[in-house]
Amino acid sequence: MKKGNPVALLPIGVFAVLYLTLGVVFEYVMKIPMGFYSVPVVAVFLVALLVACLQNRKISLDEKFEIMGRGVGDKNIVTMLIIFMLAGIFVGVVGRSSAESVAYFLLSVTPPQLSVLVLFIVSCFVSTAMGTSVGTITLITPIAVAIAQTSGFSPALCVGTVVGGAMFGDNLSFVSDTTIAACNGQGCAMKDKFKTNIAIVTPAAAATIIIILLLTLGTPINSNITQDYDLIQIIPYVLVLISGIVGINVFITLMIGIFSGSVIMLATSAVNFETFIKNIGAGVSNMFETSMVAVLVAAICALIRYNGGFDALLNGIRRIFRGNKGGQLGIGILVGLMDIATANNTVAIVMANPIASEMAKEYGIGNKKTASILDTFSCIVQGFLPYGAQILVALSVVNTLDMQLSAFDIIANMFYPMLLLVSSLVFIFLIPEKKSRKD
Repeated sequence: MKKGNPVALLPIGVFAVLYLTLGVVFEYVMKIPMGFYSVPVVAVFLVALLVACLQNRKISLDEKFEIMGRGVGDKNIVTMLIIFMLAGIFVGVVGRSSAESVAYFLLSVTPPQLSVLVLFIVSCFVSTAMGTSVGTITLITPIAVAIAQTSGFSPALCVGTVVGGAMFGDNLSFVSDTTIAACNGQGCAMKDKFKTNIAIVTPAAAATIIIILLLTLGTPINSNITQDYDLIQIIPYVLVLISGIVGINVFITLMIGIFSGSVIMLATSAVNFETFIKNIGAGVSNMFETSMVAVLVAAICALIRYNGGFDALLNGIRRIFRGNKGGQLGIGILVGLMDIATANNTVAIVMANPIASEMAKEYGIGNKKTASILDTFSCIVQGFLPYGAQILVALSVVNTLDMQLSAFDIIANMFYPMLLLVSSLVFIFLIPEKKSRKD
């Protein structure tokens, strides 16, 4: 067992302190809307990288660049970057109008008493299809507010149900940046991680449905909400979901989605050619920051590992967590703490990946289970952060529509993430785990 060097972990500490400090100042002192997301995360990681480069005077700067180059050039990092770009293009091509079509279609064919349940199901489907919880919340929250205003259901329940459902797909989707980061960071096939995740999310989703029905079926209903919809636009999403589930290579899966989406959007005149090209560019641009974070974190972690930081961290973890199941819980807590520090579950996974990989080897945890734990726990924590993008976006939409809710009103009605935590703990402590890293 290597002794390790705790000081080598200083870059992570510098990032966490600087990011949290700036976020608190922006959000609560300067009163900047979504202040935590106004922090230039790439610039903060550059500061952390500079700190890492200033450590270990025994090796030259050129040698440090070689170490960083090997870290950034890792196959999993390169694969992750390409998938990020393709996922961005896919979302840019297919647009977001199909999400509303799904919602209004289901609302038109179900009884008004089931409107809140429909909101949950739609949020789960849309977030899984689009791979973005924030995008889902942006699209479905106005519908939730309209249902609350016209039907008599609690606004906090309607909006909380949407946010909770959005975290379902953020955790499960094949095109979610969290799934991409977790799977590629652990060298795990997406279909394998999906199968593992299904075992966790199904009980949580089923229990959520039961709770929603118990809370809403006796509520007096004023009226229902209807609007035009066009279901043909959901075809690319369905194709991507089916391709991912049956195990088609992720690159081919995304190309199927991009091609089918391009044909449908142009053939139905949903967008003109100029807008179509702009949407592709916007989709790639939206992934730029995430991609740069992945590159910078890979470089920082390469130096931290070389300087003995990971050995020191693993030695500390060994003293706290014992055995395979303790290691799994440790990975969940690790990514959760990273998420609290960054308020971004993708960044948290990217930062935790190399440490979690070492922990998985140490405790004999399979790669698909490690990827599942990273993704699941990061999404659980992210959903409950009052300063996280999901809650902040929901509040901004609600306030725009002249309805007053607090972050804690929404969090109190997010049943799915609460039940997902319970299901995850059961998954860790009651499901046997093989000791092979390649299960």
